[in-house]
This record gives sequence, structure tokens and C-alpha cells, in this order.
Amino acid sequence: QVQLAVTGGGLVQAGGSLTLSCAPSGRTINRNAMGWFRQAPGKEREFVATIAWRGGYTYYSDSVRGRFTISKDTDENTVYLQMNNLTPQDTGLYYCAADSSGGRSWFTVSGYDYWAQGTQVTVSS
Repeated sequence: QVQLAVTGGGLVQAGGSLTLSCAPSGRTINRNAMGWFRQAPGKEREFVATIAWRGGYTYYSDSVRGRFTISKDTDENTVYLQMNNLTPQDTGLYYCAADSSGGRSWFTVSGYDYWAQGTQVTVSS
């Protein structure tokens, strides 16, 4: 069984920074990409960022581009989301996900096979 474990998150003032990390445990999986999504109360889960595991290409939503950075440490088998200049609109549950099967869009929830439990990020004004 594969599990994704997320660390980080918490409460921060507007303009502050947080870093999330995510790593799989259990059996080894093939990873095409690792992504981050978030879900605000009453809203659908939305794409934040993704990174191709081979090649390291990165993609961001318009709302976070220039403020958030997704990166990976292949040796540590971990993906990170560095979030800077946070605003109250960034508040929500943040999820890490892994695409193992391939062949789907990395910008949608359906593009991923494995999901971590969400971690709360709260940005106060």
C-alpha cells in the first residue's frame, strides 16, 4: 500500500511564508509527476502546482505563479511547495498527489492516483 505523508502547513500572517513537503511511504511506485492541490471551504479542489518527476518541468496555476515554488529532492524522494507572500485567499486544505499511471492531465484531480491527507494552511489578514 502506498501512502503520501505531508508535513508543514499551519497559521501565518498575510505576506508570510510556509513550506509543505510530501513523501511517499510503503511500496515503491512509478511517479510521472507530483502535484499540489488545495480546497477552500465550500469550493472544489483546485490545481496549484505540479512537477514532472523526470525532467523536473514545473507548472503553476495563475493564482500562485511567481509566489509559490514546487521542487523535488529525488534522493530524499520528496516534493516541496514553498509558498511566499501568502494572502488570505490562499487559505485552505492543501493536498499532495502522485501520478503513477500517466496519460492524463496533471492539472485536474483525475490525473493522479495517490493522495495525501490534506494539511491546513490558514493565512490571517
